[in-house]
Amino acid sequence: IVSSTDLKDYMYYFIAAPWLSVKLLRLLQSYPQPEDSSVYERLKEALETILNRATDPPKSKKIQHTNAKNAVLFEAINLIIHYDSDAALMVRSCNLLGGFLNSKETNLRYLALESLTNLAVSEFSRRAVMKHQETVLQALKNERDLSVRQRAVDLLYAMCDREHSGEIVSELLIYLEKADYSIREELVLKIAILAEKFATDYNWYVDVILNLIRVAGDYIADEVWYRVTQIVINRDDIQAYAAKTVFEALQAPSCHENMVKVGAYILGEFGNLIAGDERAGPIVQFRLLHSMFHLCSNTTKYILLSTYVKLINLFPEIKSDIEAVLKHNNQIQNSDAEIQQRAVEYSKLSEIASPDLLATVLEEMPQFTERESSLLAKLKKKKVPTATLR
Repeated sequence: IVSSTDLKDYMYYFIAAPWLSVKLLRLLQSYPQPEDSSVYERLKEALETILNRATDPPKSKKIQHTNAKNAVLFEAINLIIHYDSDAALMVRSCNLLGGFLNSKETNLRYLALESLTNLAVSEFSRRAVMKHQETVLQALKNERDLSVRQRAVDLLYAMCDREHSGEIVSELLIYLEKADYSIREELVLKIAILAEKFATDYNWYVDVILNLIRVAGDYIADEVWYRVTQIVINRDDIQAYAAKTVFEALQAPSCHENMVKVGAYILGEFGNLIAGDERAGPIVQFRLLHSMFHLCSNTTKYILLSTYVKLINLFPEIKSDIEAVLKHNNQIQNSDAEIQQRAVEYSKLSEIASPDLLATVLEEMPQFTERESSLLAKLKKKKVPTATLR
């Protein structure tokens, strides 16, 4: 079809049998690259011809001509991506797609971003995709169509590397503040994954996660705050910084409950690292956490009660203040059985246990076993297969 010149009966606005070409190109994507070199060379020649024709001046101003031409081109690029073996073809495809990023047609911008996302994961074309980073960032900022902005997010996530992670994560955080509510949870997961994957300075990682909670606390999956506490526990070099930063975050006029969870966990383990500053002394830490107790869900109250008994171990001098809270009727006679049990058991533990026994029972959490982040599994569940056409 591509090479023949005798298809006058099958021409559609100067494009030879575009529907049949698209179907055949799509069919070939169901099979691996031909092992027979002569067959592959013929196929490669056809693909090169399609790419060459994409840059030819249009033979008609009719929209039908443009649509047919682009339909064949995008399916040819999909086949090139499927084979993922010819660097020259993949780089040419990337350059052609870059030209569509500023198209007036929404569908073309959408499909170009989607195809570039697939190209970004290939070692052959990744560098070529990175050349379009600034254009993609502009699409994220200025694009009116939500679905196109979402494809821009997908592409930035796919193209991110250690060198550009700071800029990309910063831009995604800015976008998060105005992102459509329907995509915020997925966007939060992607930012958290990128921050962890490419962090060279884990202080920066802590800042990013706390910013996520501040900006989009309602969309923070439990896996996100679980993960930051695991990383802080596993890295001695960031524990003091994490304690200081979360303590400051808890003082904000409006503090999300997920921030309280992270703050309670980290201060319960490492609050002693910042207690030398009287502005973050033992009683100040305790009162700050307890000032939010009545505003929290029962699940968060469980964490806070555990933190209180941890603080008794870290700061014996405020034992009486904490015991008064644990023995208060609001806890001892609470309608929630878990709150009752924790309050009673923790208060009895603080009464009867010697300092050495208390230190043994309430010692720092051991380091977590290193394994693949649960955020990746969470993101895979969130992802919905993208349609070829909108």
